[in-house]
This record gives sequence, structure tokens and C-alpha cells, in this order.
Amino acid sequence: MSAMRAPDEASSLQLCSLTSRDGDRSDIAVSNLRCERRRHPEGKLVARWKTKREREGHFCKMRCFRPPRKFAPYEVDKTSSFKYELCRIMRPDDANIVGNVHGGNILKMIEEAGCIISTRHCNTQSEDRCLAALVRVEKTEFLYPLFIGEVAHATAEITYTSAHSLEVQVKVMGENILTGAKKLVNRAVLWYVPCSLQNVDKIMEVPPIKFDAEQEEEGRKRYEAQKTARLKTKEVVDDVVPPPTNPEKYTVGFSQSNLIHLVGPSDCTLHDYVHGGVTMKLMDEVAGIVAARHCNTNIVTASVDAINFHRKIKKGCVVTVTGRLTFVSNKSMEIEVVVDACSLVDTEKVSYRAVSAFFTFISLDKYGKAQPVPPLKVHGEEEQRRYDEGQARYLFNKAKRLAEKEAKQ
Repeated sequence: MSAMRAPDEASSLQLCSLTSRDGDRSDIAVSNLRCERRRHPEGKLVARWKTKREREGHFCKMRCFRPPRKFAPYEVDKTSSFKYELCRIMRPDDANIVGNVHGGNILKMIEEAGCIISTRHCNTQSEDRCLAALVRVEKTEFLYPLFIGEVAHATAEITYTSAHSLEVQVKVMGENILTGAKKLVNRAVLWYVPCSLQNVDKIMEVPPIKFDAEQEEEGRKRYEAQKTARLKTKEVVDDVVPPPTNPEKYTVGFSQSNLIHLVGPSDCTLHDYVHGGVTMKLMDEVAGIVAARHCNTNIVTASVDAINFHRKIKKGCVVTVTGRLTFVSNKSMEIEVVVDACSLVDTEKVSYRAVSAFFTFISLDKYGKAQPVPPLKVHGEEEQRRYDEGQARYLFNKAKRLAEKEAKQ
């Protein structure tokens, strides 16, 4: 409070220290002629006027309360320092025309929770402040749909740390606030690296977390596997072939879709680079358009195979998000989505591959049940190669799901 105003002003509300003639001192809040007792440390004497107590014969002094600024040292709570929960109610602008929440909004929420817990942990011991950047999202499964009015609880937990990266596992629970019923909506695994706020290209060291021997060994295996997969994906950069002028129905070119987006300040982190969640939301939107064009029904995101962030996207860039079908099974569609970025301000307009991923969508009938989708018509050796690779991923994931189901039984 920088100045004290007269008590006859309607908006006047002051935190003050009151001293009476008998020496008793207490703290009050003055609003017009009313006062409320509060306990605060003594402040600086800045003004004095007659109050109701003075008119009744009580001599008093008014002291303006200005609490001293104190910054307590950061203390790590051992019970909750490696977990973080983010909650948000789903609104109409989060969903499609039938009320299902877009998978991209859930992915964005997952990334926000992971970024918060990773950044918080990486700044516990480092003097040079940093911000966690998303580099990879592992296999992500959408188990149940989320609807308007439900509350999404995204719980992020650090499950492994290497010298320069963190593994964060996120679970999303959907809560019906009318009945209190909860369901597991989504689970994902994300990898982050801490980037210095002073130099974005400088990768900081991650404060280690002690796990037991078995957890440490399993985490190290996951780390090596994702590192190998990310490098392998980075080496494969295929050019996006534009669709033909009059494509045949149910072909790759018929449903192929593009989305162009100019990166603004609201899309970016403190480094002026795009949030990973913003990119994933754009990718899910494009994949949804491709799936809807192919089957012309209500569609939902079923899973994301892996999202690899190859290069950063800076503020002011124009990103082109392209989605195309690669494989169609009886009730699912695999869609490859790539993100190419190009700067508007650089002299040389060089486009580069920033992100790539495979999304799986399913078609729903009017009762919300999965239904068959039209088969994909493949033309040419390149499309056939992509189809065979997509079929191999589909069979691998299907066998993995069956093995996990048998192991639980």
C-alpha cells in the first residue's frame, strides 16, 4: 500500500496498527468508519486522522501495514515433489459436434502437466534456471472418451532420470462431477530435456532421483530404447507428395489434408519456442480431418504410436501440418502426421521437418460403438510400402495388447 486515503472514500480499505491511550496495540482494517481486528507486524507510521474511537475520547495512531518481503528457500517435499496433478473441466469448445472431447486437447493437457513437473524438478538444484522441453511422446492410448462437463485430472510423475533427460508418466482420469464416478481415460509416457533460459541450445544436467535397483534398470532400458527409436525416426525424412487433382474415393490422396498455422506468442514457451502440447493438438486436428474424410462418420482418437520432436519451432514460423492415411484395418485407421516449419523472417526460406507421428482413429456409430471402416485403395509402390509398414505396426501393437491382457489375468 503506497498511500493512505481518507476514510470517507467508499473504496478505502487499509490494514493498520492501532495504538490506544493505555498502550494496547492491535491491527485493524479500516473501511469507512468500520474496523476489523487483524494481527500483523508493525509497519511504518505514514498518517493520522480522527476516527470514531477518537471522537469517543480514545487517542490513537494509525500505522500503515507494509509486510516485509521475505523469500523462503526452496524445500523439496519428499512425498509429493515428483508428482503433479492438473485439473480442468471440459467445455463445449474442447469437443467435437457430438460432444466427445478432442484427443488433441487431452494431449495438450498431458504435456502441460509433464512440463510443469519436469521444469520444477530440474530447477531444484541448478543455479542456471531452465525450462523442460518435450522431445518424445511414447505410445499413448485413449481408453475411454471424455465428454463435455466432465473434469479431467492429469497426474504426472517422474519415473526415471538420466544425466540430461527425464521420463514422465501421465495418467488422465475423467470424473463425472454429478455422480462422482471416475474412469481412466488416457495414459502416456513423455521424455523431456532441460534447456537453459540463457542459452536454449545448452542442455542442463538433471538432478538425479534415487530409485531401487530394479526400477533403475528398467528405466535405463526404456531410455536406451526411446533414444534409438528417436534417432532412427530422425534419419527418415520423406517428402510430402501433394494429392492429385481429382483423387478417387477411399484413396490416400482423397483424404490427405493440410493445416497451415502461424506461430504466435500464445503458442510459445519462455524461450519463444512452440509448446509441445500446441503442436500435438494441431496434429490431432489434422489426423481427425483425414479420418473423417475417409469414413464420413463420427471418429475419435484411439492411440498415438509415438511423437518425435526433431527440431524446435520458433515464434514467427509458419508450420504446415500434413496428414495422410497409411493403413486401414477392419475398424481402425492409421494416419501419418508430419509438421514442417519455415521462418517468415529469415532471408533463406528453408523448410525443415520438426515433428512426426502416427495416429490411430476409429469410427463410431450412433451408439458410440466401433464400426467397420471402408478399406483403403493403394496405388503405387510407395503407398504399398507405407501400407505394409503400417500393417506391421498394427499387428505388433495388437499382439502386445493381447499379451498384456493375458498377463493381468
